Amino acid sequence: MDTLFVSIAVIIAGGVAGLLLYRQFTLMKLVAIATTSAGCGIGLFFTLPNLFSSAAYTVSYNWLHVCNLAFSIDSVSLFFLIPIFVIPPLALIYSFHYLENSAKKFRAGVNYFFFSVLVASMALVVMSANMITFLLAWELMSLSSFFLVMYDYEVESNRKAGYLYFIFAQGGAMLLFAAFALIYSHTASFDFTSFATIPDQVKLYVFIIAFLGFGSKAGIFPLHIWLPKAHPAAPSHISAIMSGVMIKMGIYGIFRIYLLLDTPTPLIGQIVLVTGMVTGILGVVYALAKQDIKSMLAYSSVENIGIILIGLGIGMVGVSEQNQAMAFFGFAGAMMHVFNHSIFKSLLFMGAGAVLHKTKTKNIEELGGLMKRMPFTGRTFLVGSVAISGLPPFSGFIGEFLIYYGAFQGLSSQKLPFILIVLSIVSLAVIGGLAAACFTKVVGLAFLGEPRTENAANAKECGMSMRLVMGVMALACLAVGVLPEPFVNLAFLGIANIQTAAGFSTASFIVIIRNISQTAALFIGIFILVSILRKVLYARKEIGSGGTWGCGFTQPTVRMQYTGASYADEMVSFFKPFVPITTLYSGIREIFPGQTTWSIRVADIAESNYQRFLTTPLLNFVTRMKWIQHGNIQLYIGYIIVAIVVLLLFL
Repeated sequence: MDTLFVSIAVIIAGGVAGLLLYRQFTLMKLVAIATTSAGCGIGLFFTLPNLFSSAAYTVSYNWLHVCNLAFSIDSVSLFFLIPIFVIPPLALIYSFHYLENSAKKFRAGVNYFFFSVLVASMALVVMSANMITFLLAWELMSLSSFFLVMYDYEVESNRKAGYLYFIFAQGGAMLLFAAFALIYSHTASFDFTSFATIPDQVKLYVFIIAFLGFGSKAGIFPLHIWLPKAHPAAPSHISAIMSGVMIKMGIYGIFRIYLLLDTPTPLIGQIVLVTGMVTGILGVVYALAKQDIKSMLAYSSVENIGIILIGLGIGMVGVSEQNQAMAFFGFAGAMMHVFNHSIFKSLLFMGAGAVLHKTKTKNIEELGGLMKRMPFTGRTFLVGSVAISGLPPFSGFIGEFLIYYGAFQGLSSQKLPFILIVLSIVSLAVIGGLAAACFTKVVGLAFLGEPRTENAANAKECGMSMRLVMGVMALACLAVGVLPEPFVNLAFLGIANIQTAAGFSTASFIVIIRNISQTAALFIGIFILVSILRKVLYARKEIGSGGTWGCGFTQPTVRMQYTGASYADEMVSFFKPFVPITTLYSGIREIFPGQTTWSIRVADIAESNYQRFLTTPLLNFVTRMKWIQHGNIQLYIGYIIVAIVVLLLFL
């Protein structure tokens, strides 16, 4: 386990070096990237072999003779350490050409420093073995990510996004403090191993409070509203880390507290399952309605958190139903989707970053035709889009297939569990269909057709380091889809230390996975063969070229192309009770009308209700209480005395 601490020390050293060398811009980037990546490599060197051996380690240190810092790793911790050590080095390499403005060299140095702190704190979160260690690491993770979101702090919308993220991060932390305090009041111990000893009736309350706290970080509905604000505000390689890895710390927390509480209460699994269904469906509907590509990807992350929760919920219901197969594949599917999402969502955010970098816009209504101008970015973004839509032969299909398989194992259940399992299968199908529609919209509008603005028409391919990373991630999406067996075994190893999963035979399922692998390989082979044949058959033919989406008109314009709003309108309108839509239409009143406009605006129902029932009343209350502020020091001392007296009355 000492190797992990060495890894964390090297990661932090990389960040400090970036801060100290900021005056030498290129050298600073090279040293920070190389050192932090080396630290992640050391961590991965420890993690993978120990995951295969199902090793478990525990160590503790006295800190300043005040408290005990305890660390422990098991198969679940080791599995979550894989994306923590794999994705950040790729994001750092991507940043070499992404952070190319030398006028912001000090800001870039600060960015590398907090990046390293974020990676180190995420590793410490999954290694923590008592409340104090966990909360220290959790707060470090939240604060470092807050400073990363505030990279372009001079932009007002970015500052608002950062403050909103900070409020939700600290609100979630307060709930975790409350859950841990409730446990401590029954155990008088900070150790995680004491969680299972609290009374059963208290365990449900503890789980619900902690679920909300961790859910705020993960982005469950309706605690998700910071994601669509923070991700567009942060640099794209930071969005990739936050969405691909950091929000999974919320998932880790939910899974960990469930395992620590060790409660057979079926209500916990049902809560997680229903939350997952609601989060997944509403997340993808809001993603479909968005025209800002990074905001759309953020809502897509909400959707994928819903899919992961559905997997966890199926596993938990399987445990309460004493259905080992259902529990095993539910948990394994959730873990597999955690791994897959860290890859394809990072790839998509980096692709969006490349588009933003070259076109200076995130609005897909102002893009178009980028497949010809940025072919590498377009093709890798297409791979990520197919993968996240859960379509074979790419990685997203494998994780969702495991969750489906776990759900089908539970169809023999009775009454409420049976209804929930059927609903979860239907929800997964709905989410998959809407996700495919969402990403056909993005790819179709941004990368196909004709450019809608001059910036899109003049766009060029992004830098080498950015292309290299996107290429590696696209290949990883394909590798997991075509050769899934080693990756599925990795997910199985991730739950090896869970009592419910231990000893379950996967031999028959591995046969199914091998058949999927062979079918995917056959598909790829046919695709390559058809591509070669097309090249050969068209080699000597004269091929003309012209504008796409002309629709038979002799003088087509880009205004004739589909807009994002018109493409998604029918599908989003179906969910109108949960997705408030405002339509702005100037109308046609003459036989030969002039210019007319039509647009729709979709409001996030959670954000609207926060505004209506929480923010506005609170703001009104604070405004009315302004009379307390007088600027008189004697009066303020009087307030303090009154507050102390009131507090003493409660003690």
